[in-house]
Amino acid sequence: MDWLLANWHVKVVCILLIWAAWIDGKQLRVPNWLTFPMVLSGLVYSAWAGGWQGLADGLIGMCVGLATLLPLYAVGGMGAGDVKLMAGIGAWLGASVTWEAFVASVLVGAVMAIAMVAWRKSWKKHCGNFSQIVLEFMTVKSPGELSKIAAERKPQMLLLPYGIPICVGSIAYFFYAGMM
Repeated sequence: MDWLLANWHVKVVCILLIWAAWIDGKQLRVPNWLTFPMVLSGLVYSAWAGGWQGLADGLIGMCVGLATLLPLYAVGGMGAGDVKLMAGIGAWLGASVTWEAFVASVLVGAVMAIAMVAWRKSWKKHCGNFSQIVLEFMTVKSPGELSKIAAERKPQMLLLPYGIPICVGSIAYFFYAGMM
């Protein structure tokens, strides 16, 4: 029973991540009814566990979580639910854990994207799309225009439910860091 209570807050985050990944895999969205309570309860936990300093740590972690994916969301390359999911991790676990979980999520997401393209045998199409996106990032300076271009391209894109890489990468990092 002691193993269950040890780092219980990390286990709560894991349950929420698994739930979000499952929903995202089925619906291609992470709902607000999951992410907003995750962020709020994380801030409450951080304040309870560490007082004002804990609340500050939770707020900074939340901001780091937002900052990791917000630029991609701003240009239409990421859903808002994924951004809020990272903010929830930050609210519960702080800035440095959130950053490391983000890095692990990016690696898992890259592997998943490559696997999806390989499975569909559509290398030429997706390499062309990737090259076009990189060119647009380098030449189009307006985030609003990038978002508009991304919205037009979205129906033709192979979409990755990014809640899954966030879940897998984050939980893998938690195990690696000895938090589980």
